Amino acid sequence: QVQLVESGGGLVQPGGSLRVSCAASGSDFSLADMGWYRQAPGKQRELVAVIFRSGSTTYAGPVKGRFTISRDNAKKMVYLQMNSLKPEDTAVYYCASGTPPRYWGQGTQVTVSS
Repeated sequence: QVQLVESGGGLVQPGGSLRVSCAASGSDFSLADMGWYRQAPGKQRELVAVIFRSGSTTYAGPVKGRFTISRDNAKKMVYLQMNSLKPEDTAVYYCASGTPPRYWGQGTQVTVSS
């Protein structure tokens, strides 16, 4: 069983930066692909970024070049650094384990607004 707890969300102005974090429990964290997803009001949940157990990464088009996903296997943490934030990045951001995701966190709200 894997538990995921996100933190670090909040309100940020357009053009600003924010880092959200995900703390994982359970064994074999280093063997798991980890991802960030988001869901805006009235929209479906969508992929933001994935970091594979190999360390390679992939990003959704709208965030490529602005967001960076990283992981610390020793601390069982996954991070999403978000720069040049736009109002359309406003969403609940979820951490997930596995591809396709098998375990989900509860989400953290990110609001980009002036």
